[in-house]
Amino acid sequence: MQFYLNGYTVGDPQVLPAAPGAMGPLEGLADEVDVLIVGCGPAGLVLAAQLAAFPDIKTRIVERRHGPLELGQADGIACRTVEMFNAFGFAERLLKEAYWVNETVFWRPNPKNRTHIVRSGRIQDTEDGLSEFPHVIVNQARVHEYLLEVMRESSTRLVPHYNLHVKHVEVGDSGDYPVKVTLQRMEADRQGQEESVRARYVVGCDGSRSSVRQSIGRTLVGDVANQAWGVMDVLAVTDFPDIRLKSAIRGNEGNVLIIPREGGFLVRFYIELDKLNPDQHLTTKDITTDQLIAAANRIIHPYTLDVKDIAWWSVYEIGQRLCDKFDDVPQQEMNSRFPRVFIAGDACHTHSAKAGQGMNVSMQDTFNLGWKLAAVLRGRSWPSLLHTYSAERKAIAEQLIDFDREFSRMFSAPSKESGSAEGEGVDPAKFQSYFVAQGRFTAGTATRYTPSLICAEPTFQHLATGFPVGMRFHSAPVVRLADAKPMQLGHAAGADGAWRIYAFGDSRNPQDPASRIDALCKFLDADNSPIKRFTPSHADIDSVIDVRAIFQQGHRDLAVTGMPSVLLPRKGRFGLIDYEKMFCPDLKAGTDIFEMRGVDREQGCMVVVRPDQYIAHVLPLHGFDALAGFFAGFMIEANV
Repeated sequence: MQFYLNGYTVGDPQVLPAAPGAMGPLEGLADEVDVLIVGCGPAGLVLAAQLAAFPDIKTRIVERRHGPLELGQADGIACRTVEMFNAFGFAERLLKEAYWVNETVFWRPNPKNRTHIVRSGRIQDTEDGLSEFPHVIVNQARVHEYLLEVMRESSTRLVPHYNLHVKHVEVGDSGDYPVKVTLQRMEADRQGQEESVRARYVVGCDGSRSSVRQSIGRTLVGDVANQAWGVMDVLAVTDFPDIRLKSAIRGNEGNVLIIPREGGFLVRFYIELDKLNPDQHLTTKDITTDQLIAAANRIIHPYTLDVKDIAWWSVYEIGQRLCDKFDDVPQQEMNSRFPRVFIAGDACHTHSAKAGQGMNVSMQDTFNLGWKLAAVLRGRSWPSLLHTYSAERKAIAEQLIDFDREFSRMFSAPSKESGSAEGEGVDPAKFQSYFVAQGRFTAGTATRYTPSLICAEPTFQHLATGFPVGMRFHSAPVVRLADAKPMQLGHAAGADGAWRIYAFGDSRNPQDPASRIDALCKFLDADNSPIKRFTPSHADIDSVIDVRAIFQQGHRDLAVTGMPSVLLPRKGRFGLIDYEKMFCPDLKAGTDIFEMRGVDREQGCMVVVRPDQYIAHVLPLHGFDALAGFFAGFMIEANV
């Protein structure tokens, strides 16, 4: 991380100086806000953490609960989500605390005695090279706390307002703050008292019973599978040999998914319960923990489970439901108005918990939305940008629903032996194969956005085959030129709302005037370049579009001095030089990013990356007009 840009300060550099007008811990909700976030779940907190980075945006977040989540709920953190957390600055601390899912084992009925289970397979949980980060498990409350910390330590000092329930949201057609939100107090001494706030934008992250969704007339549509599951986090003594491995058990008496938890002792059990009648619904009033423990023991027989303590438990029903749109604008009105109210996470898509996707996809929803709201509110982009949120994330939610439906069906179906007659049941080998085949999806790395305003056609994909347009920017090892630091290229980007241009050099020395990267840098430094056109004169030159260069030469074969000025920008009130824009392959480690990501060595290329880390364009180094035209399609020219 970089700090001291505008002067030396003492203390923790993670804690930014408070901006003028920063929120105090006891400050009221305010009558007018730019963005009102409803719900302090993972989706709401990711959005709040991202918007907290912008002191010129007045953000507030409300939650009906009396305080932060303490335990329970989701726990799986996909590789892609850890990549996102790294942009917020807490991935390393989370990884130190979390359980790492390195391998997954599969169990089935023993063909010789179907009352016993036997291990049928063992696989690596994620394929090599899929991400620099692992799939991990950690209590959702801890994820919340990390995000709350980012908010508290930001220049805005953002904190949630608890004990507030959103009763109704009404979208007007005029004024700077056209959305009226009516709230009810939930404290015992103020129960039911109403107050209102007006907002430019409202984002409902308030769960499957979302009042925000209901206010804009959206409904969750789909099926309930009439299947109930119990879940419990336990401290237990057992002779089951894979208790510290993720275990998918499809037994003769039902099915169990075992997820080891952080800390070395805690374990989560997902336990299949009996089929429900079409009109039947279960709650924790209908099931006891003794019933869950007994069911687990029946399924894992001949092994036993002696539960000593239960940290948290619940009952849920499998169902896949989806909204037709994730904002308040009817499809037929998209050409005449822009969204003012959005929904994210469980408010617009619900599914089972066993695949570990709910929290991850929900957080990616708001990571997609946050930078777009910031760009529009700060006058960087046209409001038409906001239409892309629903279009992009609904398509991903549809894929999730399809995956979850099939995964749940296969997991809950009776186990049958390979080669047996057709009929009910799933061959354990086929179930394991399906799990492996869907590995990239469950890791969160399979998301691919289709061409749009902010995602170009892959016309020049051959220049960088390992950076597919529409997919997340897949990091790779590099060495920073100025200080010889080995690092991951993707870690150079934070959750700061900036676009990135990664310029991969051609075969010539970058300081050769005939090199293509030198010509690109001269264009980017010119007055008509996208950087100069779309960056306000008072802002740092890399605050809107951040240029990074990756050269083919070794870091000892190049000199920092004499490099193009766009790669050594002067920033801050002292005009200090930023030396952290240039990188080289990590040849000592035997990892060449050009080879790893299929970058054309002769021509080089530009890889344009969105603020949410997804690749928007791949262009040749001389594609000046195409680059300028791309940004002009959605950005507002500054200083006019």
